[in-house]
Amino acid sequence: MKRQRNTTQMKEQTRNTEVQINEEEIGKLPEKEFRIMIVKMIKNLENKMEKMQESINKDLEELKNKHTETNNTITEIKNTLEGINSRISEAEEQISELKEKMVEITSEEQNKVKRMKRTEDSLRDLWDNIKHTNIQIIGVPEEEEKKKGYEKIFEEIIVENFPNMEKEIVNQVQEAQRVPYRINPRRNTPRHILIKLTKTKHKERILKAAREKQQVTYKGNPICLTADLSAETLQARREWQDIFKVLKGKNLQPRLLYPARI
Repeated sequence: MKRQRNTTQMKEQTRNTEVQINEEEIGKLPEKEFRIMIVKMIKNLENKMEKMQESINKDLEELKNKHTETNNTITEIKNTLEGINSRISEAEEQISELKEKMVEITSEEQNKVKRMKRTEDSLRDLWDNIKHTNIQIIGVPEEEEKKKGYEKIFEEIIVENFPNMEKEIVNQVQEAQRVPYRINPRRNTPRHILIKLTKTKHKERILKAAREKQQVTYKGNPICLTADLSAETLQARREWQDIFKVLKGKNLQPRLLYPARI
């Protein structure tokens, strides 16, 4: 540290000595030489001033160019942003239109579903109304009808299970046949016998008596008497089977009476 301070002091003393020498030399110069020296100094200053002015002008020009470039860049960015904003606005409008169309399509689909449901319900009601006087007999062996005919089989079932109805019911059969019409070789159980009665009240009396008797037989073998319902109504009733199991587990006797709507 002391050495650095001594070195700095020595440099300052040297500079002061040179200034004093220069001032002494200038003071000793003749007037002509002094003027010449002054003119040279002024020219040197002018040259330096010109160079400084040129440098300043050059720097100013560069600054102007940079400023112009910056302005151009800012303008380009603004234009780009405006274009992006315009595209965003167009995209938002398209999205809004698509949403409106989706709402319309959804509403139309919902209406179609409702119309289809109403149509299905109408068809089911129509089909059930067509079948509303029918009774299905399940469990009678095949070929049995060839010996005596469907009406005779039905009569024997009534006599065997509901003798009090014999006179009123036996003569109320309009049509009788096996369903389906063709035999399925893969099916082990006999086809159902479909009995069409003249009036709904006769069918309802028979089904009610069958429920009360709990077990219906033909020649001593158990059979089943059921209403002839459309496939849709049967499917709707199947959906209640789990509920029926719970109710029966609580010693209840639930029933779906034809043509109850599910």
